Amino acid sequence: MGRRLDQLMELFGREPRKPDPKTVPEEIKLIYREKRSDKGRIEAIRAELAHKAARAQPEKIRRLRWTVLIAVNLLFVVSYYLDIQLLEGALTASRFMGFHMADLNSALQVMLAFKHVVINLLIGTATVFLLWWLLGGRTFCSWVCPYHLLAEWAEMLHVWLAKKKLVKDHPLDRRLRTVAWVVFAVLAFVTGYTVYETISPTGIVSRALIYGPGVAMLWVLLLLAFEVFYSRRAWCRYLCPIGLTYGLVGATSPFRVQYHLPTCFHEGECRKVCLVPHVLDTVIMGRARGIHVDIGPDCTRCGRCVDACPTGSLTFEYGRGQEGKGTPAPATQDRPAA
Repeated sequence: MGRRLDQLMELFGREPRKPDPKTVPEEIKLIYREKRSDKGRIEAIRAELAHKAARAQPEKIRRLRWTVLIAVNLLFVVSYYLDIQLLEGALTASRFMGFHMADLNSALQVMLAFKHVVINLLIGTATVFLLWWLLGGRTFCSWVCPYHLLAEWAEMLHVWLAKKKLVKDHPLDRRLRTVAWVVFAVLAFVTGYTVYETISPTGIVSRALIYGPGVAMLWVLLLLAFEVFYSRRAWCRYLCPIGLTYGLVGATSPFRVQYHLPTCFHEGECRKVCLVPHVLDTVIMGRARGIHVDIGPDCTRCGRCVDACPTGSLTFEYGRGQEGKGTPAPATQDRPAA
């Protein structure tokens, strides 16, 4: 329960905390002692990374994720232009084969603004709530949101420029997202107008794809430029209220990424590629609170850490999983001897 509460507080913007040594189980301390006393661990890390580099594989999960994201958004476009009424509307509110669906954050804004619940909106919200609870975390962000894909491409440009020492990342305070969520909720309630929807890059890009771009796309371009030249993935990491909403919905989902301490080399490859690296604080040497640790609800389930981990210490799990259980059997994957 304490770990779940910590993860929720991290979702709201609190920085991850080191575990209290008094609360860390003895078996965890033993694993860390063995790792610290292992004189060949650094060489093993180098051998593992060299082995992976020599057998470089494409990021299969990333390719699948991009395919799904593009396909979902193209389905809106095709349905509109061919007038086949398969998937009508946009991501903020839609009908799939006549069945209502509503983005949870947009639905909340509408309910607060109009101060009553429309039955179709309630049905659409319940359907989407169940879907994203089953998928967990912020799956919507990395697998469906069109702005997320643009921001990911902008991030690739930012990383390339950073390597050339032409730009530098300036992290923002993650608590800003919680503040933004509250501010826009209050504005909707007080003004009777869904203020957030006028600036939401998710809604703007979705509508631009379907109905054609408008002047609002200038705001999206400014956001992307800010992320390329100043703060890496600023909107998704530090500001987007939608991410907070879906993180709360998926906090208790049976689907998650799970970390396995015994096989981890703590080389940090996963954190280098993570879209929200604070969720992987547990992989840092001395930070894990268990043999198996579920990654928190701010995780976008993008799968990049799963692809990047050279020892298979991060995996997708469904169901109750192994969190809190004992040490697993040694991994049998093909790896060079340390």
